[in-house]
Formats: sequence, structure tokens, C-alpha cells
Amino acid sequence: MNLKTVLFDFNGVIVNDESIHQALIEEILLGENLRTSAQEYREVCLGRNNRTCLSEILSRRGRVVSEDYLNQLLANKAVAFKQQLEQLEKLPIYPGLADLISQLQATGLVMGVVSGALREEVELILNHAELAQFFSAIVAGDELPASKPAPEGYLLAVERLNQKYPDLQLQPSNCLVIEDTLTGIEAAKRAEMQVVGVANTYPFHMLQRQAHWTVDHLGELELERVEQVFSEASSSARVSEC
Repeated sequence: MNLKTVLFDFNGVIVNDESIHQALIEEILLGENLRTSAQEYREVCLGRNNRTCLSEILSRRGRVVSEDYLNQLLANKAVAFKQQLEQLEKLPIYPGLADLISQLQATGLVMGVVSGALREEVELILNHAELAQFFSAIVAGDELPASKPAPEGYLLAVERLNQKYPDLQLQPSNCLVIEDTLTGIEAAKRAEMQVVGVANTYPFHMLQRQAHWTVDHLGELELERVEQVFSEASSSARVSEC
């Protein structure tokens, strides 16, 4: 159970863009003569992909829309999101991310991204922030049949990393996940992975009740301590097998 891989959520962990997504969802709803509250957005959308978010809100309003129409709404949002990013002078990458990536590189740990966002959006931001080179696998929301808290995204990341690095022999128990939402933490735990909750979106005390580790920001993550816990668990497992 040695630590081999760190899998990052994207929105709320790598990039602080939730306010942009919320504003664009609200804009779509206004175009449908509907409104949503900030509380409802947090309940329905945080940690979930856009399709699940929008479908749930429309359903709550009694709206039944065709798949084609929903796809068009989401395509319009994707275009608007890209336009919003192009207007920013600086991408809102979370502080401490670069230092953490350097630490992970120094220890030889493989990194990946598992997100509910569209692959196009993930790659756009990672490329513009010059971070793409550090992530050996990306699993995006438009590649998955279900949104988090379903564990499939994290399990698919393991599969892809094993395809890329056959000698890695990666198992879910070798993975550390970094998440910012309760939904994401649940997805990681259902994939039987250890998870760090970073209090970028929810209060520390709420994440602390769900995650294996909790930090206020990425710079607080004590990588050596985490690796020690993984190593001790691996040693205990070997003793049990004897």
C-alpha cells in the first residue's frame, strides 16, 4: 500500500473558477426564465459535472428538456467559459500548487487529474498555466457515464496510468486523492482511495469529518507524514499475510 500516485480534483483544487461556473449556470437559467439560489447551487452542483448540475435544477423546476437541447445549453456554456478565461489577466491557480507539484516530482510520485469538467476546459487551463506536463493522466467529466460521487473517474485514472506505466502496478490503495467537496471525497472513498480534503470550498470542520486528512490550503499538506502512513499500512498488511 505504498503511495505511488496523487490524483487531483480540478475545480476547487487546481483552479479557483467556481464563481465563473456558477455565474454561467445562473445565466443559462435566466435565459430559461428560471432562478436559482447560491444555497441550491452548492447543494446540487458543487463537485458534480455541469450536465448533472443543470439537469437536476431543471428537473426541480418541473422542466423536461431533450438531450439535444441540454447538449446545446452545455455547449453554449463551454463557449462562454472559454471567453471568460480569455478576459482574465491571470488564471486563478491556487497558491501552493506549484510547490506541492515540485515535492511530488522530487519523490517520484505520478500525478493525474480526475474532474467533472470538460476535457477541453481542463486541458485549456493546464496548458495556459504550463502545468499539463506534470499530469500523466486526465479523466474528464465528458468521458464518464456518471458524475461524482460515482467512483468510476478515479478507477479509470488507475487503469490509464497502468496502461501508460505497466511496471507501476497501481492499485486504488496506492493512490492519494486531493478533493475540495464532500461529493468528491465520497467518490474517492468509494474507489477505496485515501483522500485529503482541502478547505477551498467547504469549511475545514465539514471536510474533517469525511476525509482522511484535512488542510486549510495545499501548502499545509505534509507529504512525508502521508507517505509514512501509507508505508505503515503496507507493513501491517505484509505482517498480516505472514
